[in-house]
Amino acid sequence: MAETMLKHPETKNYVGGKFLSTAGKRTMEVITPLTGDVISNVILSGKEELDQAVAAAKAAFPGWSSTPIKERVQVFFRYKTLLERELKNLAALVREENGKILDEAIAEVEKSIELTEFACSMPQLVSGELLEVSKGVECRIEHKPLGVVASIAPFNFPHMVPHWTIPNALALGNCMILKPSELVPVSSQRIAEMLKEAGLPDGVFNIVNGDREIVEAMCDHPEIQAVSFVGSTKVAKIVYQRATANLKRCTALGGAKNHLIVMPDAHPEMTATNVAASMSGCAGQRCMAASAMVAVGEIDDMVRRICDESKKIVPGKNLGSVISRAAKERIERYINEAEKAGAKVLVDGRNCVVEGHESGYYVGPTVIDYVTPDMAIAKEEVFGPVLAIIRAKNLDEALSIENNSNYGNAASVFTQSGGVARQVMERASAGMIGVNVGVPVPREPFSFGGWNESKFGVNDITGKSSIEFWTMLKKTTIKWNPESRTNWMS
Repeated sequence: MAETMLKHPETKNYVGGKFLSTAGKRTMEVITPLTGDVISNVILSGKEELDQAVAAAKAAFPGWSSTPIKERVQVFFRYKTLLERELKNLAALVREENGKILDEAIAEVEKSIELTEFACSMPQLVSGELLEVSKGVECRIEHKPLGVVASIAPFNFPHMVPHWTIPNALALGNCMILKPSELVPVSSQRIAEMLKEAGLPDGVFNIVNGDREIVEAMCDHPEIQAVSFVGSTKVAKIVYQRATANLKRCTALGGAKNHLIVMPDAHPEMTATNVAASMSGCAGQRCMAASAMVAVGEIDDMVRRICDESKKIVPGKNLGSVISRAAKERIERYINEAEKAGAKVLVDGRNCVVEGHESGYYVGPTVIDYVTPDMAIAKEEVFGPVLAIIRAKNLDEALSIENNSNYGNAASVFTQSGGVARQVMERASAGMIGVNVGVPVPREPFSFGGWNESKFGVNDITGKSSIEFWTMLKKTTIKWNPESRTNWMS
């Protein structure tokens, strides 16, 4: 399809402050899942394009890293203002390329604003340390940037997830190459334009679009010092192994199978609305979604309430699309297999068609009861608006089910008992815990990151923890006065 017929211009690489022509390169169509229409096309870059971006970032690094941090963050104060000004337009773009409902897209951009705001506080967080360790002898610690770094982002949050890395890494003095998902590359184009408008020097931020080939090239490139990744566990493992084998730092976030433990004493209305919203928000395409509910004891009335709340969620109105036809088929296959294995579908979102958007990719909210822990839908990440209910006799059995998951992103408990809540907080095998919260995402300055096969690497990707990932420590010992008493410390 000719570029002039598309709603958005061809999605190009952004290198050294310029969008580069993609003539003669491999491209693929960018499809909006709302309607199934082609809205753009995107270059699929190779090593040559990555080399160009690395060269631009490397050239920009000396000037940017030597700029005082209080001056660097002024760019992000201005950028935050631009994000606030363009919030609705940015949200509309997120909705178009990802399929979210507008309110969810607005919330995504608002989170990007919060992440940028946190980066503006970096001068206070990395001011360093100074201590007189012996008479006349001082030791100091400073955070120094790594150099050229890379960030590989997923399709489910085309605006927010890039902001998990861009503001912090750049404010700390690094130069970055972003590889957005080839399914949702358009939002990143606006990010680049707005950073330039905010005064970011050319070459500090670059975009290289592509697929598996460019991800592998980032892991291999000798001039890239660190790689962050967000996506499936299968790919996160590969990226982590390949990047670290090439002696790079790597934090790779993978998938999830988040368990919501619902106790008989849980507040009925709050629990039902939270569980349904957690299961269906962003069409279930988030690594913090409630995908498995462990129902403890006599809880049939709560299950009915959750079904009632789920039926209020209508595709095309307050439920967005899933990302692709393949995703829709995969999600429905999980439901079919669970039903054949003996689970009971209480709310059925299969074969969903939205009037006026008949070619869009929609799955309705789905609640499946009497799922057993050995079923695929209980163990694997479905990434759709599907809630699998697993029955447990008591809290110990519920925690055993949660602990046996390979993943460890999030776990929540719904209860009015402080003692029960404390047990879950202490015994759940997950990096992010909620009490009466369906989506326990930490707010800044607290960091985002799971355990087990939901994260590979040491540091979290956001918050204060990210400072250690994006910087290295320089330790300096200083002595000027030769007349000072000398001991083993000096």
